[in-house]
Amino acid sequence: MGKDINERLGTRHVLWNLRDLFESIDDPNIDTELGDCQKKAQEIRKQYAGRIKDLDSYGLFELVKAIELLSERLGKIGAFSYLNFSTNTEDPTTCAFLQRIKEAVSQISKELVFFELEWANLPDEKAQKLLSENVLSHYEHYLRSLRRYRPHLLSEKEEQLLVEISPVGRSSWVNLFDKVLSFQRYGPKKRTQEEVLKDLYLPDREKRKAASLELTEGLKDDLLVLTHTFNTVLADKMIEDRLRKYPSWISSMNLSNELEDETVEALISASTKRYDIVERYYLLKKRLLGLDELYDYDRYAPLPWLPDREVTWNEAKDMVLSAFSKFSEEMADIARTFFEKGWIHAPILPGKISGAFAHPVAPSAHPYVLVNFAGTLRDVETLAHELGHGVHQVLSAKKGYFNSDTPLTLAETASVFGEMLVFQDILKELKSPKEKLGLLASKIESVFATVFRQIAMNRFEDAIHNHRREKGELSVDDFSKYWMETQRAMFGKSVTLTDNYSIWWSYISHFLHVPGYVYSYAFGELLVLSLYGLYKEEGEAFKEKYLELLRAGGSDTPYNLLKPFDIDIGEKSFWDKGLNIIDNMVKDAEGLSKEI
Repeated sequence: MGKDINERLGTRHVLWNLRDLFESIDDPNIDTELGDCQKKAQEIRKQYAGRIKDLDSYGLFELVKAIELLSERLGKIGAFSYLNFSTNTEDPTTCAFLQRIKEAVSQISKELVFFELEWANLPDEKAQKLLSENVLSHYEHYLRSLRRYRPHLLSEKEEQLLVEISPVGRSSWVNLFDKVLSFQRYGPKKRTQEEVLKDLYLPDREKRKAASLELTEGLKDDLLVLTHTFNTVLADKMIEDRLRKYPSWISSMNLSNELEDETVEALISASTKRYDIVERYYLLKKRLLGLDELYDYDRYAPLPWLPDREVTWNEAKDMVLSAFSKFSEEMADIARTFFEKGWIHAPILPGKISGAFAHPVAPSAHPYVLVNFAGTLRDVETLAHELGHGVHQVLSAKKGYFNSDTPLTLAETASVFGEMLVFQDILKELKSPKEKLGLLASKIESVFATVFRQIAMNRFEDAIHNHRREKGELSVDDFSKYWMETQRAMFGKSVTLTDNYSIWWSYISHFLHVPGYVYSYAFGELLVLSLYGLYKEEGEAFKEKYLELLRAGGSDTPYNLLKPFDIDIGEKSFWDKGLNIIDNMVKDAEGLSKEI
């Protein structure tokens, strides 16, 4: 099927050009770069270790600039190794190269551990005096952010040890997870996970049910390894959090996102209190589909009026660029570059990881986008989502390697906004109330997946991390119990969850790649719903403020970056605004259902 669908959609040759980074994994420039970086790191350590307290603002600027340039070079090599791996997970040589680069970067990075420790432990008065001088204005936020970690830093030898063993720690288990799921084939046709998951969106109920069974049976084959991997990652985080004295499993993520714990708690509390929206919608969907019972494999079934069309790659490209162009020619021009210069990998192929992502790489290079394009309208929105990330990454790159690193909560701003632009474009083309309801239902489910599903998954994470810390390793039944409890809380009485569904936690990579990350999706979606509402109110006046937000990258806190929009994410009432918009979308669906 993979070959047929890629030929049919025109994605067979939509492959990214990694030669913009290095010619191949055998490129001698890689070892030359690593050798130069090792030498430079040693020189920096020799010149500055133990002397941070004696530097003036000019000296500190030169040091930070040198570390930034070195970090960018290492980031570029690391990005190349991961991008190469993400489409070749079954190739032993590719896997070995990824591990070699991780180990080399770890060896180099440990030379620079002294900087963050010495800077964070500098007396407040001395640090504030340095930061008040103009010469450090470009790095002011970056340097202030580093000092937030002071209560959680260890000794230099301990920090060096953690860096040195990191290639065989959590990241190694995450690589195993990616390999296992990439190698697995499902059902009698031996299909990839992406191909099976696509069937869950088909109108044919028997095919959806069969796909559910195929995915479950495939996961069962790997459940021993997947469960062990989950437990190991949970324990790894538990140990590091204990060493660093983080009060809870989510504290380090909140600190990384530059959010107060109260802000995150307000987001989660507001969202869980509105699970009634999910239940109400799926009860409506059950009636519209004419089903006595809506099972988990029916959740994504299209309504019979959803435009049934297969979108080719060129059509998807035109749809995304057209939507971006109507909002901003600058956005469209940047997105167009991804297509024209080979910055996208689109076909569904064996050995390619599932899902989609946009990797920023480094300001001196450019981002890359990976999708598994299957020709649905949902895939068009996914393409818009990842290109939104890509546009954001290109715009923020001008801030430099350190300041372009956007907190995860704001990293979703451009991606979800891009999705919304495409959705609104498609919706405007439809005339029939039935087709509008079909498309609106699809969008509501996409929003649910980004808000309520991610919050439910956050509740699952909360349960399994706390279980690991309080009771020890989890069994398959433990994981499944927490999964079903947190999913049932979201669906209420609207969806019947089968026994098969109980192990579907085991293929969700976010739990392992970035523990605690998932609430950022809900944060981003609810923020964008509010921003899109402002756009409809303000028109042209909104656009430049929005592009400035993207250009700012991570050069300030989310609280400050959102001030031009009069948005205060610290206010509990803010989250209710976005949730009310979702509620109104469901009301619109209910209204359209009465029309037809």
